[in-house]
Amino acid sequence: MADDFELPQGAGMMENEDFGDTVFKVGEEKEIGKQGLKKLLVKEGEGWETPETGDEVEVHYTGTLLDDTKFDSSRDRGTPFKFKLGQGQVIKGWDQGIATMKKGENAVFTIPPDLAYGESGSPPTIPPNATLKFDVELLSWASVKDICKDGGIFKKIIKEGEKWEHPKEADEVLVKYEARLEDGTVVSKSEEGVEFYVKDGYFCPAFAIAVKTMKKDEKVLLTVKPQYGFGHQGREAIGNDVAVPPNATLMVDLELVSWKVVDEVTDDKKVLKKILKQGEGYERPNDGAVVKVKYTGKLEDGSIFEQKGSDEEPFEFMTGEEQVVDGLDRALMTMKKGEVASVSVAAEYGYQTEIKTDLAVVPPKSTLIYEVELVSFVKEKESWDMNTAEKIEAAGKKKEEGNALFKVGKYFRASKKYEKAAKYIEYDTSFSEEEKKQSKPLKVTCNLNNAACKLKLKDYTQAEKLCTKVLEIESQNVKALYRRAQAYIQTADLELAEMDIKKALEIDPNNRDVKLEYRALKEKQKEYNKKAAKFYGNMFARMSKLEELESGKSGSQKVETVNKEEGSDAMAVDGQSA
Repeated sequence: MADDFELPQGAGMMENEDFGDTVFKVGEEKEIGKQGLKKLLVKEGEGWETPETGDEVEVHYTGTLLDDTKFDSSRDRGTPFKFKLGQGQVIKGWDQGIATMKKGENAVFTIPPDLAYGESGSPPTIPPNATLKFDVELLSWASVKDICKDGGIFKKIIKEGEKWEHPKEADEVLVKYEARLEDGTVVSKSEEGVEFYVKDGYFCPAFAIAVKTMKKDEKVLLTVKPQYGFGHQGREAIGNDVAVPPNATLMVDLELVSWKVVDEVTDDKKVLKKILKQGEGYERPNDGAVVKVKYTGKLEDGSIFEQKGSDEEPFEFMTGEEQVVDGLDRALMTMKKGEVASVSVAAEYGYQTEIKTDLAVVPPKSTLIYEVELVSFVKEKESWDMNTAEKIEAAGKKKEEGNALFKVGKYFRASKKYEKAAKYIEYDTSFSEEEKKQSKPLKVTCNLNNAACKLKLKDYTQAEKLCTKVLEIESQNVKALYRRAQAYIQTADLELAEMDIKKALEIDPNNRDVKLEYRALKEKQKEYNKKAAKFYGNMFARMSKLEELESGKSGSQKVETVNKEEGSDAMAVDGQSA
C-alpha cells in the first residue's frame, strides 16, 4: 500500500475546506465535504484534538473494493503506516478523511474515484474509476510545524510539554540538545544542558526561534535548513564540536528543560528581574506597602557590597520611601510573597556616583545585582477599601508628604504622592455635599502641586494636562493658567501660552510671577521670529538661485525685497503685541 500511495507531487494536497465540523456517532455514516467522501464511525477516539496539515500520522488500515476484495492491509504486514498529512503523500480521500479523526479512533471511509486513483486506477489491484473502502485506525500522530512559515525550520513534537506558557525573548532557558548532519554525524551536543538568554541565542539561529514555541519539558526534533543554521559558509570545528559543512541541513533533538522568567521592570529595560523561585498567589506590594525581605547586593564581578535581612529577622521597610535603591524598590513591587529573584539595576536606578558601604566600594555608574526574597508584605490600604471620610483623610496625608518631598527637591517622589492623593478623591459621586466641599480644594492643590513637579521634571505634556484638570474645576485659577503657560512655552505653543498669561493678568494684574513669565514669553517670541525670518530668507534665496539657473534672468532683487518684508512684518507684529 505504501507503493500504491506514491502519488505525483501535489496530487493529494489538502484543499482549503474544513472537514472537521461534522459530528459522528458510533455506527453512523455521513458525507464529509462536497466531493462524495463518506465516513462510518466504528469506534470513538480520545479527547478532541485532530491532526493538522504537516503532522506525521501513524495508522493501521485495510483497503477493499466495494465487493470486499482486499487489496492491501498494514495489519496483515504487522507494521503501521506513517505519512505526513496534507502533503500529497497519499490519496486525497485519506488526507481529507484522516484529518477528521481523533487518537485511537476507528472509521471506515468510502472514497470515490476522484479522491482515489481516478480513471487510471492502480493496476493490477485497483481497476479504473474504482470506489474504495478503507478501514482505518488512527494510532497516533506527531505534530510537525513549519514554525517560520518559509520551510526553514520544521518542528516535530516527540514529547508534549507541560501547561501552556512559552519562554519570552528576555527569558533565560535551560535546554539539552544533540545536533546532527543528515548522514547522522553528531556535530554538537550538551551533556548536562546549557543555559542562554533567548534574545542572545545559542549554537545557531534556530535555537532561539524554536524555544519560543516550546513548553516546559517539551522534546522536539528540528529540521533546520541552512538559512537558520550556518548558511553557505558553514562552521569550523570549535572545541568538541565537529565542523558543519556549507549549506548543511541539521537535525536537532531539543528539550526545553526549564526557564527563568525575566521581567522588564522599567520600560527602558534598565531594571530586569529574573525569577529564580515562583511566589505564592497573585497579590504584589503597592507603593507604601510594608515589606519584609532578605537580599544580597553584588557588583558584576561578584563582590558583595550589601546584605540585609536574615531568616530570623528579615529587613523591614516601606516601599516608595527611598530606603533601598529605586530599581530594587520598583522590582519588589512586581514580586509575590515567597518569590526569589535576581534583579539587575543599571546606574540610573542605583548609584550614579561612588559610594562606600561596610562591605565594599561601589564604583560610579555600576550595574548592581540583587538576589532578593520577598518574605512577606502588608499592602497600603487601597482607595476602594476606604469609606469617603478615610479617602479625604488619606489624600490630605499624601499631599503633606508630597509637600515635604518637594521642599527638599525630590520631585519624582513628590509627584507620586500628589498623584496618589488625587486618586483617592478623583471620583466623588458617593461623597456628601460637605465632603465634596472638603475634597474640591484638596483636588485642586494636589493637581497644581503635581504640575509644579512635572515642570521640574521637564514632563511638560503632563504638566499641561494637570493644569487643564484644575481649570475644569476652577476656570479663574491664576496658578493653573501660569503653570500651563510655562508648559506651553517649553513645548513652543507660544500662542496658547500668551492666551493663558493674558487671562491670568486680567484676573490678577499685579501678579509679579505672571508678569515675569510674560516678559520671558516675549523674548521667546522674538527669538522664534528671528529664526523664522532666517529660515524663509534662506528658502527664498535658494528659490532665487534656482530661477536664475533656469531662466538666466536675475530675480535676486525681488527675493531680497520679499525677505525684508517678511522680517519687518514679523517684528511689527511683535511690537504691536508688546
